[in-house]
Amino acid sequence: MTNIRDIAKKAGYSVATVSRYLNRNGYVSHVAGAKIKKVITELDYVPNSIARDLSTGQTSTIGVVVPHMRHPYFTQIVTGIMEAAFAEQFNITILQSNYDAQLEVKYLEQLHQKTYDGLIFTSHGITLEQMAKYQKYGPIVCCEDPGPVELPAAYTTREATYLQAFELIKQKNFKRLGFMLSRPYSLSATSKLTLNCYQQVYGKFPDKSLVITGITTYQDAYQGTLKYLGLTTPPDFIFANGDDIAAGVRQCYLDHKQEPPPLMGQENQLASQLMNISTIDHHFKQVGKLAFKLFQNQEIKKIPVSSELIIR
Repeated sequence: MTNIRDIAKKAGYSVATVSRYLNRNGYVSHVAGAKIKKVITELDYVPNSIARDLSTGQTSTIGVVVPHMRHPYFTQIVTGIMEAAFAEQFNITILQSNYDAQLEVKYLEQLHQKTYDGLIFTSHGITLEQMAKYQKYGPIVCCEDPGPVELPAAYTTREATYLQAFELIKQKNFKRLGFMLSRPYSLSATSKLTLNCYQQVYGKFPDKSLVITGITTYQDAYQGTLKYLGLTTPPDFIFANGDDIAAGVRQCYLDHKQEPPPLMGQENQLASQLMNISTIDHHFKQVGKLAFKLFQNQEIKKIPVSSELIIR
């Protein structure tokens, strides 16, 4: 089997020079690089990636922790991370957690074992304080405002946009808002922010019967809407946690021969354009790209990205 010494001997350069060329670490002249590349092709040499990782102390792989991929929040962030990572010749490994804290600790231990060069948490079940303790083993980036916890973070700022949206809805005299949310108020920073912003504008929290959780897909939304249809006084407006979610709500109403109430979605997907409904674009793809840059630069800083209310 061809090894690095064979390449060096035939190319007429030292093992150190060939090593620098293969690892892209240090100066190699254009002439030497061209000669080494030619010999590598002639001998059909493929570097041993495990040995290379051991020699450089890097894997060129980032672990991206996601609870699931059923909601555009996660797919858009992961797309942004992938595009930025691949442009810099990094690979990503998707680490599904389903908000399982023990599984997330396992991924952090894998960082300790140098399985990955770093981790990006799109969301999490463990506390940010637990997460921060593992930074000594490699960069860890989160995708929410970490508050006082010293963690690098790229995230969207939603509060001003949510307040703007609810003020607009209130001005149009809608009073019984239905909410489609992914997780309960006590478990989700997004759900908490959404309902707190509503409370600021309306002076009270919505009726519990109008808040439906566990909604991450079109099918979830369709099934959840059946609860609205069974109410004596249904919602007069529905604030959905995604445009595809809003589409599921609308279709359920239509299938049951009822007029859908006005809807507002999120994530500016094709569905909102086709239905001509207002939406909120949180620019999650940009968040993903910035999260990768924070990993790459290994700097502890916060990078907020403004969300945008799109009125249709």
